[in-house]
Amino acid sequence: MKNRFKNPLGRMNIKQQMILLFLVLVIPLFGLNAYGNSMAGQILKRHVTNAYIELNKQNFKLINRDIETVNKVTSTVIQNSQIQQLDPFAEVTVLERVKNYERLEKMLISFSQETDEREPVYYSLYVYDPDNSYFFAPYYPDRRKAGVYFFSDEKEKPAWFDEAVAMKGNGYLKRMANLSPPVQGRQDQETLSYVRAVNNIYRGGTIGVLLVTNLDARIGESLSTVSIPDGELYFTDWDDNILTSSVQGMAGKLELPPEADPGHSTIGVMDVITSDFIYVIDYNYVLQQKLVYKVPVKTLLAQQSEMKRVIQVISVAYFAVGLIIVFYFWQSLMTPLQKLAHFVRRYEPGNVVPETPYRRRKDEVSVLISTIYDMARRLNDLIHYKYNMDLKQKEAQLQLLYQQINPHLLYNTLESIYWKSTMEGNTESAEMIKDLSKLMKISLSRGRDLITLGEELEHAGAYMNLQLNRYDYQFTIHWDVPEALLANHVPKITLQPLLENAIIHGIKNMGEDGMIRVSGHLEGDRCRIVIEDNGFRPVNYESIHRLLHDDAPDHSLGYGIRNIQERIRLHFGSRYGLQYEPGEEGGTRVTITIPRTEAATITATGQEVS
Repeated sequence: MKNRFKNPLGRMNIKQQMILLFLVLVIPLFGLNAYGNSMAGQILKRHVTNAYIELNKQNFKLINRDIETVNKVTSTVIQNSQIQQLDPFAEVTVLERVKNYERLEKMLISFSQETDEREPVYYSLYVYDPDNSYFFAPYYPDRRKAGVYFFSDEKEKPAWFDEAVAMKGNGYLKRMANLSPPVQGRQDQETLSYVRAVNNIYRGGTIGVLLVTNLDARIGESLSTVSIPDGELYFTDWDDNILTSSVQGMAGKLELPPEADPGHSTIGVMDVITSDFIYVIDYNYVLQQKLVYKVPVKTLLAQQSEMKRVIQVISVAYFAVGLIIVFYFWQSLMTPLQKLAHFVRRYEPGNVVPETPYRRRKDEVSVLISTIYDMARRLNDLIHYKYNMDLKQKEAQLQLLYQQINPHLLYNTLESIYWKSTMEGNTESAEMIKDLSKLMKISLSRGRDLITLGEELEHAGAYMNLQLNRYDYQFTIHWDVPEALLANHVPKITLQPLLENAIIHGIKNMGEDGMIRVSGHLEGDRCRIVIEDNGFRPVNYESIHRLLHDDAPDHSLGYGIRNIQERIRLHFGSRYGLQYEPGEEGGTRVTITIPRTEAATITATGQEVS
């Protein structure tokens, strides 16, 4: 047989195990500290990058949501009937043109108003008017102003106007240095704009160009929600031209590393880690937009150095605290446990238990020590109690044997008297003695609580034979129990008390008119046995019902039927028991309800075999 594996810790005492535990906890700490310092830079870069990727996604969604909102508003403006009906070539009076101009101005100004305290955007409509039909309309476009602007010559025509018309109604973002040719002293026109040509839905052609200005302020609000230490945020087009950024005055093309080229991918998020910067780029080819986070690695490494110092301080503090904890447990835990182990080794059940130590302490060790000492005392008490109970049990068994001798002696004596009376020719006395011996035999039932209905009927028949002899056959009894029910189980001595009540409280003093009927039948999974008499005395069925079912019945009304009810429910449950009611032809009827049980056979020796 192979030797079993032996735990090496089993040869060490608790002190040695605690020292080993301390070393196991401390040594890996310094190893992890060294490994953590070497890997902290890479892990920090990756974790920060992953965090910025998620942040970039959310930020890009916010910006796209703002742009999508602008796009929806421009669609609404374009479909407006006033704009669709705008025709500089229509032959209308100057007054009607003025009114049209005022209505368009008010409509565009209404769309430019913000109700959520955000930075507003401004909707302006630029219309080519070669005949100068709207000569009265002022032409002073501004990035923080909404309005309708008409131009009639190439000098006033914006540089981006033809580009927008060529897009055929598709909107796009564009950073503009000037909203119009830089004349008449117009300054500070640089803005990020959303440009979209207004096509005539009904007649075809282009009505003008709708320009949404001041978008850099709106997008700047979304960029300002992100805080990157010493980092920069850029919102660019697909060609990396800066549309707006978190750096004031930053314009032109953003220089990105070659690895930042998305290639054939159209939508997604990518990150590029160089020696100087971490780039997180969320791009969308369909929208021709990119959102770029540019994070300096130097700042992260400075944070890493600070983290290293924090880890070192924590490690030293952990080591010092570990020593203090080990020393404390050494003094506070080991000494009581050693004394407890000494007591457990010396203790033998029955010996005197000394006074419990460390009772003043309230910790778990004190509870453990007190519990073990108390258990030892309770064990001593149980040993003495068991010893006394064993003595009492033997005395009770002897007393029970003495008590069992008397019924068996009486039964055997009755059998002897029966045979002697038969031999002497005294048949009537012999039959009464035989019935009495049956009562004794079935009452004993070899200690069984449940007997077959056939045995119970035999017991009840013997009792009724004795009563018929006693009352000189002044009443009659009829038995009507099917043979199929005789194997059903029933608590013993169930019928005899009920038959006795039928005689005493029912047909007594009725002479030959008295009659008792015992019947039985099956109802589904239940067996019902009915005892009915034709007595004439009034019966208080309400009192009987309380006696059978109340939790605290009045036993002055009798105890016999209550005892039968409790024994039936004890064996079969609360669904079964006794029920008293008036008979159909007078008298009283009591119904015994018990469950239907499987048939059983009785051997020649009288033993029941299921």
